[in-house]
Order: sequence, then structure tokens, then C-alpha cells
Amino acid sequence: MIAFRLGRAALALLALAATAASPAQRVPRPPRIVSINPCVDAVLMQVADPAQIVAVSHYSHDPRATSIPLAQARRFKATSGTAEEVVALAPDIVISGPHVAPATIAALKRMRIALVQYPVAESVAESEAQVRDIARIAGHPARGAALAARIAAAAHPDALAPVPALVWQSGGLVPGAETLTDDLLRRAGFRNMSAVYGLKKWDVLPLEYLIANPPRVLLSVGATAISDDRLTSHPAVRRLARRIAVAPYETRLMNCGGPTIIAAMARLRQVRRSVGG
Repeated sequence: MIAFRLGRAALALLALAATAASPAQRVPRPPRIVSINPCVDAVLMQVADPAQIVAVSHYSHDPRATSIPLAQARRFKATSGTAEEVVALAPDIVISGPHVAPATIAALKRMRIALVQYPVAESVAESEAQVRDIARIAGHPARGAALAARIAAAAHPDALAPVPALVWQSGGLVPGAETLTDDLLRRAGFRNMSAVYGLKKWDVLPLEYLIANPPRVLLSVGATAISDDRLTSHPAVRRLARRIAVAPYETRLMNCGGPTIIAAMARLRQVRRSVGG
């Protein structure tokens, strides 16, 4: 009985010593993260510590594709998402979009590196949920909640009569119903005209149909304002600008949810104010 009591006393002393250990010993370090998706990159910049971000997507180093400032993105190593590149960095977690090469998935499983995939957000609410989850994975849930709150505030629906509008990319690609762009248009005081043309979720509207039956507002992706009444875009779109409001809409505002929503809503509201009504 005495020996048993002494054993329990020894265990108690060991537990006390463990409790007295330094915070660095008791608190696990934040996970090291590799992102292979540019939309995830943009979220991580705001919810993770820089030291946690082992690498970002190579798209974030491309001025034509990045959703974050190039100077900020280039502080971090970039990968194209191949198995060899990612495994060599030995991250704790890899975060990606819905499409990952089977070889990369297999390599991560072999190395017991966690892979978290997110679908393309189709609404503001879905994007807010992803932001919160990425922040939770990074170990900073409060930062995720703060960013989600900023997104919700920026995307608060405006009580305006909806103006017919269409987002049109070179080649005719148009975002339709059940896309994030559709949700943002509605919140900014527009009515997405995609359904009027009989288009699906993502569909192509030939230029001829656009010219024959234009919306009141055309947000031209890839067009750049030269002056108040002139745009660099397809010549037919420039001619169309004499009849309707044609406004440039940056490609980067089409690519991602997360913090990009804040910039997209600011641009949409700017255009909506300019057309009045």
C-alpha cells in the first residue's frame, strides 16, 4: 500500500512538472502551410502568420492572374503544385482548390501530409465560411472571423432598383445564375441578364447576340479605360459603348472570393452609382 501511495505521489510530481513547462513546450506550433490555389493565397495573407506560409501558388507571382499585390506575393516561394515541389517543402498542410493532380494527392498521402480542398465559392456566404475554415486550419480563428465580418459588411445588399447588367469576358464567357459574380451583382443593385439570353451557369454569349440585345450596363472584363468615353476592348464593344454604359471590370475581380469580394463590391457600386436610376 505504501509503495502504491509513493507511486501516485511520483506521478503527481511529474504532472506538476509538465504543467510548469514553458508555453513553447505546451502549445503546439502553428502548422506550416503550402497553398497551391491563388484564391487561398489571398486568404492566407490575411489570416496566417507569414512564417506559416511555406509557399503560394505560382499564379500569385503572375501579374495577369494574381489576386494579391505582386510585391507581397513574391515574398514567398511559389510552386506549380507538382508532387515533387510540394513534398520537398515538407509542409504540415496543403490547401488547394477542387482540382489537384492525382500524382500530387498520392504523394501527399504517402508522406502523411494533410490535403484540404475547397470548391469554387458560389456565394458570399460560402466564401465567408471558407475564410473562417482556412483561418481555423491556420490556427487563427479570430482573424478569420474578422475577415468574414469585413466581407459581409462590404457585400451588404443595397436597397436599389435593379439595373439590367451583364459581365462579359473576351470570347463571350458570361457568369450566370448560382455564381459568385451573380450574387455580387444582385447585392450591388444589378440584375444579371444572363438568363434572358438563355445562358447556363457559365456559358458563352456570341458577340452578335450581345450587340442585337444589349443590357443597360455591360461590365467588360479585360477592357481598360483610356478616357471617360473610350475603352480598349473589342471594336464592337467600343461601338456599343455609344448606346449603353460599358465599364471596365478587372479580370482579378472574377477569379476569387475571400478578400477579393471587398474590391469587387467597391467596383460594382462605383459603376452602379454612375448609371443612376
